[in-house]
Amino acid sequence: MILATLKTDKPDGQLIAVSSDHQRYLKIEQPVSSLISATENWDGLVGELQSVSEQLGQGGGDPLDVSALAAPMPRSWQWLDGSAFSTHGDLMQVAFGLDPIDTDRPLMYQGVSDKFFGPTEDVPLPTPEHGIDFEGEFGVIVDHVPMGTSAEDAMKHIKLIVQINDWSLRAIAPIEMATGFGWVQAKPACSMAPFAVTPDELGEGWKDGRVCLDLEIDWNGKRFGAANGAAMDFGFHELVAHAALTRDLVAGTIIGSGTVSNPNYAEVGSSCISEVRAIEMIRDKGPATTGFMGFGDSIRMEGRGVDGSSPFGVIEQKVVQG
Repeated sequence: MILATLKTDKPDGQLIAVSSDHQRYLKIEQPVSSLISATENWDGLVGELQSVSEQLGQGGGDPLDVSALAAPMPRSWQWLDGSAFSTHGDLMQVAFGLDPIDTDRPLMYQGVSDKFFGPTEDVPLPTPEHGIDFEGEFGVIVDHVPMGTSAEDAMKHIKLIVQINDWSLRAIAPIEMATGFGWVQAKPACSMAPFAVTPDELGEGWKDGRVCLDLEIDWNGKRFGAANGAAMDFGFHELVAHAALTRDLVAGTIIGSGTVSNPNYAEVGSSCISEVRAIEMIRDKGPATTGFMGFGDSIRMEGRGVDGSSPFGVIEQKVVQG
């Protein structure tokens, strides 16, 4: 099942079901009209959602214009972002001059959840002096997860999978990290690809709680990376269980994988600029030479299956002056 959200004058938009070829849609207005509401009673509504999807499979629906879409979930009660790729963590320690983190626990922080940019929206930011960076990752949306849920049981709470660009301001990040508190200024709102999909839509691309797809990234029209999401040190079910250890997770909580990163980055590239800068520092034994983004720069991200499919659609945006 493929779901998306039309932009409307309502903050949560209009929930729609989308055909498998991403060309047609039908509105879902009863008994809920938004994705966040649907997650609150997912098991009770999934039959009706599937029924609408089946109508699309029979040729029904209206033509879909992707530019009319908001993020699949334009806002949520909670956004928790992990850092589940050890290669990314190792390179970030170099980029920021940090000591290694000695822990066997998943890394996770709580970020901005009251807004997610849609897949084609311009992203306004204050100044390039803040070190504007993209971070390509995958994420999951859960229904209500009770406190203390095990990793095994957490799998059944993962209802939808999404693709995310976690915008970061790298010049501010070290300042906030040094305080010992969480990020605020260094982490503006994220962006989402247009389609949220149920795990079965990924086929073999969903395995062991991991999105086993290449995340193709182009910066200003030039291929930047195509790392694969299978390399997570912790699967999404383990990230969900980690987040729920001491609290319930409200339905509609979104949990991110962190920047997709592979040990063979020399071959597949990276999913953020900071990684490339760290690679340059290691390779050249000196300062990084790749700069961060400027106003007018474009970014394109697309999760790609081994069969060439694009289950989440495309994030295609520009950075503009806010």
